[in-house]
Amino acid sequence: MTLQEENQYTFDFEEVFNVDDYLYFYEDYLTEEINQKQVQFLVRELELNRPLRILDLACGHGRHANRLAQLDHEVTGVDLTSGFLEIARRDAAGRNLKVTYIQKDMRQISFHDEFDRVLFMFTAIGYFTDEDNFKVLRNISRSLKPGGLVCLDTINRDNLLKNFRSHIITDKGEDLMLDRNSFDSATGYIHDRRTIIRNGHRKDFKFSIRLYNPSEIKLILEQAGLKVIKTFGSWDSQKLTGDAWRMIIIAEKE
Repeated sequence: MTLQEENQYTFDFEEVFNVDDYLYFYEDYLTEEINQKQVQFLVRELELNRPLRILDLACGHGRHANRLAQLDHEVTGVDLTSGFLEIARRDAAGRNLKVTYIQKDMRQISFHDEFDRVLFMFTAIGYFTDEDNFKVLRNISRSLKPGGLVCLDTINRDNLLKNFRSHIITDKGEDLMLDRNSFDSATGYIHDRRTIIRNGHRKDFKFSIRLYNPSEIKLILEQAGLKVIKTFGSWDSQKLTGDAWRMIIIAEKE
């Protein structure tokens, strides 16, 4: 890694994805209503009208994988965080579902033409250097069967910059999460200095995420062998505009 890359890229998975803190502070984005709405979108826009093989990459605690398995799809979930996978497996067992969960770095997966669909959601792209971020997209392309589809969901950089907030506070009673943000237009990375105060204890750490605008992600996907066929700005299948917070991309392996 070059010195420039070291300066633009910092991401410690254990800090950012501390399971207890993550589920606590993000619970408003992980409700059953939101989960079901996103699954309905996936069924509709990925044409999940028959049993298919699905890879959920960066699957977290299995909120999409297990619900899709309930619809008779053969689902494999991959995530680096063991705590999330433990929750996903317990939930699958409680639903009497067979879902394959694998702990692995997404840069190191080695599937070849195995899946009909890949999910890559909730800003799972951008954790690494540009080279490694592209490697992940190439891995997704290799994992798909020809004609297979991927759903990528991330922040719409155009909207974030239009409504940029240097400080974001998530307040939960006596606890809070403070994000102090800066954006580097030369590299496309947002840098976050995060402070968590919970149960009277304070933690401070930094992380960076590579953000993309629609034209940039379209070009990179095409370079990875994935042709963009649909773009959306919400889980209601509304069109992608500069006012949309999310950027939801459906791409096909050529």
